[in-house]
Amino acid sequence: QVQLVESGGGLVQPGGSLRLSCAASGSIFSRNAMGWYRQAPGEQREFVAGISGGGITLYGNSVKGRFSFSRDIAKNTMFLQMNSLKPEDTAVYYCNIGYRLGSGSWGQGTQVTVSR
Repeated sequence: QVQLVESGGGLVQPGGSLRLSCAASGSIFSRNAMGWYRQAPGEQREFVAGISGGGITLYGNSVKGRFSFSRDIAKNTMFLQMNSLKPEDTAVYYCNIGYRLGSGSWGQGTQVTVSR
C-alpha cells in the first residue's frame, strides 16, 4: 500500500487560510481516486474534496467556493487550499488514495483548529 503523510495543519483565526499537503511514499497514478476527509470530535468522518478515478473534481457542500483541491502527480503530492476558514472547519484532516474515494490508503491525519 501507498504510505501517506499529511502536513500543514495548525491554529488559524476565522477568515484565515491554510494549505494542507499530503505526500505519498510511492507513485500515485492519475487514474487513482484521491482526496481529503475530515473528522471533528464526536462526528463521523466526512468527505471534503478530491478527484475521482475518472478525473472529476468533487467538493463537499460545506466547503464549495472556499477550499480547492489540487495534485502534483510528478511529486506524488496532493494539496488542499483552505480559505475563509470557519470555526466549524475545525477537525482532523486525512488524505486518502485508492481505487475509489474512501478506499485504499489513509494518512495519519493533521489537526486544523479555527479559533480566535
